[in-house]
Amino acid sequence: MNAPTEMDPMEVKRMKLQVLIREHRDLDDAIAALQATGTADSFTLRRLKKQKLSLKDRIAILEDEITPDIIA
Repeated sequence: MNAPTEMDPMEVKRMKLQVLIREHRDLDDAIAALQATGTADSFTLRRLKKQKLSLKDRIAILEDEITPDIIA
């Protein structure tokens, strides 16, 4: 009857990429807000920036997996 449909693996990667991009943007906003108010200590800012960089690396990996190699 209503068999569960499975998502295409490439579509799963695209969805995951969108989530990571959103998290990266949210972290960027949080860092900017903390710096603007001056209430965050350097350890917290450093931790958030490191987390943001990790997300950026994961985004780059997923983008490479999604985008096919084009040999000209």
